[in-house]
Amino acid sequence: MRAGSSAAAPGEGGGGAVSRRGSARSSRGPGGGYTANSFRTEGIVLRTHRLGEADRILEILTPDHGIVRAVAKGVRRSTSRFGSVVEPFMHSTLQIARGRKDLHTVSQAQLITPYATWLAADYELFSLAAAMAETVERVTAVDADGAQAQFRLFHGALAALSRRRHTPSLILSSFLLRTLSAAGWAPSFTDCARCGAPGPHRSLAIALGGMVCEDCRPSGSSRPAPETVGLLAALQVGDWGVADAASDLAVREAAGIVGAYLQFHVERRLVSLTVLEQMAQAAPPAPPR
Repeated sequence: MRAGSSAAAPGEGGGGAVSRRGSARSSRGPGGGYTANSFRTEGIVLRTHRLGEADRILEILTPDHGIVRAVAKGVRRSTSRFGSVVEPFMHSTLQIARGRKDLHTVSQAQLITPYATWLAADYELFSLAAAMAETVERVTAVDADGAQAQFRLFHGALAALSRRRHTPSLILSSFLLRTLSAAGWAPSFTDCARCGAPGPHRSLAIALGGMVCEDCRPSGSSRPAPETVGLLAALQVGDWGVADAASDLAVREAAGIVGAYLQFHVERRLVSLTVLEQMAQAAPPAPPR
């Protein structure tokens, strides 16, 4: 389905149904606007789950409501015009009817950007997008400002990934670092993470939150290459001039550090960690320092 097209779920949208008693079930109010029983929002589908024979449950990242769970009815039928708009990574405008508790119903959808179509053509890109989506589900925003920032971050990362604006693995590493930072777990790659002494520093302690000075350095700390530390700092703030010039060795070493930092804070196994480990394991051994 092309961008800008729209579809309505079977039996929903339009003028609405009328009950046998004649009471309107339409989601539109007297003035033509939607009532409080539904809301319109921009959203990107993170994941879908099968429901019954023809429906799907969608997990949708929105800028104003965080992650929304909603049923899309009839989208698994081959004749559905609605299905292609609500695939994972599709960016759409959605009309959502409020349901009981936290499960709603998608009544209309209008495609904005077909990220799913572009990403599906490349297995590597699709895998990285899936890793980002899983991270969004696990590292959720805690307030309205956080939800808007998370949406902008994920939207921007998908756009950069689908268009290959930068090395794909760098886009993932930057997204993960910035997501963790937005959640309150920002690592320090300049000043000492423990005492705040100005850097640069040579030692990395994941449990302490990043680079540490010699006085604060615990036993077992690693010593990443200075180029890698500079790359991590650039990825955290989105300095792509520095990031794009990094060597392959620094890119892979940075991926391993980001993966370790993510696992320490999320405290559970994520697919994104496996993706990062695969990138890090492809790196040649680092020279002695």
